[in-house]
Amino acid sequence: MAQKEQACRKGMVVFAHADDAEWGCSGTVAKWCAEGWDVVYVVCTDGSKGSADPSMTSITLSQIREQEQRNAGNVLGLQDVVFLNYEDSMLEPSLELRRDITRQIRRYKPDVLICGTPMRRLSYNGYLGHPDHIAAGEAALSAVFPSARDRLTFPELLDEGLEPHNVSEVWVMDHHEPDNFVDVTSHMDTAIKALKQHETQVTSDDVGTHMKQWRSRTGQKVGFRYAEGFRRFTLG
Repeated sequence: MAQKEQACRKGMVVFAHADDAEWGCSGTVAKWCAEGWDVVYVVCTDGSKGSADPSMTSITLSQIREQEQRNAGNVLGLQDVVFLNYEDSMLEPSLELRRDITRQIRRYKPDVLICGTPMRRLSYNGYLGHPDHIAAGEAALSAVFPSARDRLTFPELLDEGLEPHNVSEVWVMDHHEPDNFVDVTSHMDTAIKALKQHETQVTSDDVGTHMKQWRSRTGQKVGFRYAEGFRRFTLG
């Protein structure tokens, strides 16, 4: 069933590629921003591989996709977009990635952090799951707990003036058992507009229709016209 959101005012979304957050949680982010939240995106990869155009280079694609993500962030009203610039399609849940996400958690101090599931789901015909998504989810969860919390983990961050921070809640996208549903009905137009900024990735004119269909199926479970679902973890 739907759960009432707490009065948190800082959010962070950690994901692998420019456009992942727009596909997964842009309705929720649009809602947060409209309510006055400070929301930061942390993009783990440089997006340098996602093109079938034989004339495209990795350097050019990375530059284009970064601008596309910034454009989407402007549509949503984000506080900031941080690019960690790990190589696309080569992401691993390494200690280096965990440290870099921890740095951003300590810097921006989110109350709620959204990330992807670190598990491969084989429930969609035609899609096997992206290894970068799994790696980003695992690294983000490990950064939240215990790395961002523990003073003696990554002491170099203390040298940068970044004190430990306790994230209050983690919301996991694409979890097979969501228990937290956000009514995004009033924010679908903004979410779709943000998604359409990713012109190198979104080529169908019907993407808005498809996005509404996906949110509608989730909303039907909890009595909303359009909804996004997450697995919610409250941390002590």
